Amino acid sequence: MYLHPELKPYFRGIYSLFDQMMALRGECFRHQEGRLTQRIRIGNKTYFIKQHNGVGWKEIIKNLLQFRLPVISAKNEWRAIQKLQSLGVKVPNLLAYGERGRNPARRESFILMEELQPTISIEELSRDWQQTPPAFAYQSRLIKRIASIAKTLHENGINHRDFYICHFLLNTKLDELYLIDLHRAEIRRLTKRRWIIKDLAGLYFSSKGCGLTQRDYYRFMKVYAGKTLREILQQDTNFWKKVKARGERLYSDHI
Repeated sequence: MYLHPELKPYFRGIYSLFDQMMALRGECFRHQEGRLTQRIRIGNKTYFIKQHNGVGWKEIIKNLLQFRLPVISAKNEWRAIQKLQSLGVKVPNLLAYGERGRNPARRESFILMEELQPTISIEELSRDWQQTPPAFAYQSRLIKRIASIAKTLHENGINHRDFYICHFLLNTKLDELYLIDLHRAEIRRLTKRRWIIKDLAGLYFSSKGCGLTQRDYYRFMKVYAGKTLREILQQDTNFWKKVKARGERLYSDHI
């Protein structure tokens, strides 16, 4: 259980802090089985809260049968946020989190984060790039920044599992790039190759509508791998072929 000192004056009374957090209501952004994401106002600031109410044994078993790690609480997200902050990656500011219950199917939890504003997702930002390409230097810098974040994650045992350009937010005032939606993120001593391929394939798939050229993808690959293009083509061709093939499958399934 954690609550930032600036919020303590707003949570007093006869009910426990955990119950007060789970009772908060605001503008609903996403409501999936066992998880509610809302935009709320506390005092004169706006926040996002994710409340997990237990996914049930059916969902847990389904994920395990598909060889996926089930997300049973908000703990994944707050651990990933803390880890990425320590690595210098911009993520939402964490202001409160908590978890209770021993039964994994009925475990309750929450995570409260400051709203990032003013921001625009890279998906929205790049929506018209095919018709109206941005300045070369601007686009190139953005590609390199995304590649650098991907490199940092994977070199430090983190895989996102929903690694799409819609989960990169650009602060239009401060020109800072944030990574969001870390509820499925996994942290290991070493990121397995198949999870790296899955993450990068997600980025490739979600960038298909941006009008990127092969040179743009090479630009990403050089920063991510920390190698020259010649070295990449000599040493890593098979790896990047697998990334592209998986990304193309995602794209064909999507359309």
